[in-house]
Amino acid sequence: MGTLNRLHLIRQVDLFTLRLFLSAIEEQQIGLAAIRENIAASTATKRIQVLENIAGVKLLDRTPKGVAPSPAGAILARHARMIFDSLDDMRTEFASLTEGVQGELRIVSARSVIVPFLARELGDFNREYPLVDLVVHEVENADIVQEVARGEADLGVFASAYGLDLDGVEVTPYRRDRIVAVVPLGHPLSGQTSVTIRDLLPENLIAPRALVGALRAAAQRVGEAYAPKHVLRSGGAAISLVNAGLGVTVQPECLVGHEWTGRVAVLDLDEPWAERRIHLATARGREFSPATKIFIEQLLTRPVDDDHLDDDL
Repeated sequence: MGTLNRLHLIRQVDLFTLRLFLSAIEEQQIGLAAIRENIAASTATKRIQVLENIAGVKLLDRTPKGVAPSPAGAILARHARMIFDSLDDMRTEFASLTEGVQGELRIVSARSVIVPFLARELGDFNREYPLVDLVVHEVENADIVQEVARGEADLGVFASAYGLDLDGVEVTPYRRDRIVAVVPLGHPLSGQTSVTIRDLLPENLIAPRALVGALRAAAQRVGEAYAPKHVLRSGGAAISLVNAGLGVTVQPECLVGHEWTGRVAVLDLDEPWAERRIHLATARGREFSPATKIFIEQLLTRPVDDDHLDDDL
């Protein structure tokens, strides 16, 4: 690695890479940071490697449990946070000039979408448009579309699911992530890199409530019946049962946090339905409020396609 060149740093390092670097520190894994920032893990790794080359020093220490900032990385993280704090202050000052964008914005979503995708977006929006009264309700995935169709919410953000009735709403693609299998360490399946529904059905397959329909349909396609013994709303609770040796489960990858590293085995789920698609729902035929329109534009302008990001470096 070379030495740090200030002009080179200014020209080559973009804000997205700095945010990705901070996410890697906060998540303690580059893979989880990639999910959080909605890019491929390989792209995230490449970006951080290029950042280290520009800095001329190692920024992340790699360990079996993940990553941690090196002494140089801690310095960069401190200054990067100062940069983003300054940007937040700038947005707040701009917000004072944004007259007319006010009122109430009602959003319904499920925890599995709020935690990895919406929380940061809502924070950014609230800082930029402080006159808008944000009302966020966590509801079951299956109820989101109905609340939007009935006019009880301006916007719903939901994961596509087997048999979900989309009547009365307009649907816009938003994000994607993967469903993965989680099994105890030392389990016969834990040494595999991927599993299928056929592999999981003979086990005590603990079901997330939102995926019961998909699991039953998948079981039917391979000629099996699925009657789960345990159905849990919380992904963390389901993984806790797996950790205790009570079975296996499937979960959105973005919800399997770094705290489970070294405690359970996470495997790819080799099924066509394992790609989880996140959508925005708005009432069909209803005019958007200014706040709703601006928030939707914000959601859709965040990077979605990771391949084109490589060209920025």
